[in-house]
Amino acid sequence: MGMARQAGPAVGGPPAPRPKQTDGRTARRPLALRLLARPEVGVFLGAVAVLVFFLIVAPPVRDGSSMANILYQSSTIGIMALPVALLMIGGEFDLSSGVAVVSSALTAGMLSYQLTLNVWSGVIVALIASLAIGAFNGWMVVRTGLPSFLVTLGTFLILQGVNLAVTKLVTGNVATDDISDMDGFDQAKKIFASSFGIGGVQVKITVVWWLVFAALATWVLLRTKYGNWIFAVGGAKDSARAVGVPVNFTKITLFMLVGFGAWFVGMHNLFSFNTVQSGEGVGQELIYIAAAVIGGCLLTGGYGSAIGPVFGAFMFGMVQQGIVYAGWNPDWFKAFLGVMLLGAVLINLWVQRTATRR
Repeated sequence: MGMARQAGPAVGGPPAPRPKQTDGRTARRPLALRLLARPEVGVFLGAVAVLVFFLIVAPPVRDGSSMANILYQSSTIGIMALPVALLMIGGEFDLSSGVAVVSSALTAGMLSYQLTLNVWSGVIVALIASLAIGAFNGWMVVRTGLPSFLVTLGTFLILQGVNLAVTKLVTGNVATDDISDMDGFDQAKKIFASSFGIGGVQVKITVVWWLVFAALATWVLLRTKYGNWIFAVGGAKDSARAVGVPVNFTKITLFMLVGFGAWFVGMHNLFSFNTVQSGEGVGQELIYIAAAVIGGCLLTGGYGSAIGPVFGAFMFGMVQQGIVYAGWNPDWFKAFLGVMLLGAVLINLWVQRTATRR
């Protein structure tokens, strides 16, 4: 009775979906570019290359005890390089970090010995003093608006002079007295400067602390609100403040983290050698900063990781000890240091340009 309806254009299911439209902003980048965008990739490859090089030219490096010594040297740099790296991601520098390590050790050593106290009293006072130095640096930076380079350069000179003058005044010498026979020394040494055996090789406890601090710093950066604040204040301070990020609090606490690192390394030095030379520490701040830069942290802030400085510190330890094991003149270490630093800056520049290229 009526005419049949005209059939549709096709049978057998719904029409095929239209191809998804993408542009340069939403297209998924290749895996290689996404890996290059990670700040620690370049230094990881560099660390592997340095390790392979010294395994070839310095046969003693292949021994387990030699590698343990390399890891120990790396850990004493790496523990400080971690908070220095976080501070750099937050857009600031601390040139006083090297002498602050010595200031912390001197405070604990002299206070304990001169007042005949349990060494833990000196350790606690040194921690408070180190955090106070960091807080002072941070407060001066946020209060005055001066570059952290200038503020911490002033702190560096102050601490360097105080370390020498006060030590000579109190002890009559340029070094602290031996505290190895004082109450609490053995317990503190177990925490800060002990060793343990793995397969017949003695490994320093600082290697464990180094890796623990690196894992903690990575978690803070990638999984906490505070980590977001660090990237925000380093990348765009004014924009971060506009959206409610506590810029001043973040910067001050970052400087205090550097103070904590200086305290920990200072305690390690004190309980490893029982005494501290007051003139040490000068120049170490450049090594900490260089390890962070080699690890992928930008001098301009807002970019970096906690894993990168681990590999950066390992490169330093590897080169420092590898030169000795290879039988070369150790004076070449500074030359290698300069080459690594320049190479890292160029690699980081290339990685950023490659990773952001569409």
